[in-house]
Amino acid sequence: MTEKSLVILQARMSSKRFPGKIMQDVCGEPMIIRQINRIRCAKNVGKIIVATTRDKSDDEFSSLMLSKKIDVYRGEIDDVISRFVGILSKNQFSTVVRLTADCPLVMADLIDRMIEEFVRTDYDYFSNTITPTFPDGLDVEVFKRESLLCLSTLVLSKLEKEHVTLGFHNKKNNFKIQNFSSKRDYSNLRWTVDYPQDLEFVRIVYSHFRGLENTFGFKDVLDLIERNPTIKTSIPASLRNEALRENL
Repeated sequence: MTEKSLVILQARMSSKRFPGKIMQDVCGEPMIIRQINRIRCAKNVGKIIVATTRDKSDDEFSSLMLSKKIDVYRGEIDDVISRFVGILSKNQFSTVVRLTADCPLVMADLIDRMIEEFVRTDYDYFSNTITPTFPDGLDVEVFKRESLLCLSTLVLSKLEKEHVTLGFHNKKNNFKIQNFSSKRDYSNLRWTVDYPQDLEFVRIVYSHFRGLENTFGFKDVLDLIERNPTIKTSIPASLRNEALRENL
């Protein structure tokens, strides 16, 4: 049996491109609640903690999380890696999964598959984002607790502190990192939410799977958009990792 892992879900209300997106309604629930309910379906996840900020803009959002008995950690707005270190200092999971709250179509079986493969290896960091082959919005990053703590002790740039796992990519001589790839390349698909147009696509998908909101799978969404080619966001898939590129 695979040891349970800790999921840290990174979220804040002050998105530059789409402020407040995590609280936008998706078929009767805030988008982030939809995402958390889907993460909870992953059998290898033992705990979910939302990592947000101490900024007042996140007060109402944090209160909602606590009212729904969802664990929240509040820390620095830009030094995001310090939020992760704070969480890990209070939680002893050896395997950690980083997710971001702009991915409401997250797939539980993908999380499980990546955790299962990761724990069979000696990788420090395992991700499907190094060479993307999954749709933008199905990003999963798995790493050892000790590896993240080690990364946090190195000299990090402002960008590496803000984009938590960027240091793994930039300091490959210090860590064993590996990509997880799909058998087919779906990187031309955009399932993330950075703009209102993206949200409309997500709402259409959820509305199609009413009653199955927590459990519809990767193939279900692929079949839906293949049968209905007009169901897509108008934002180009080439804008993957736009937040990171804006700071380079």
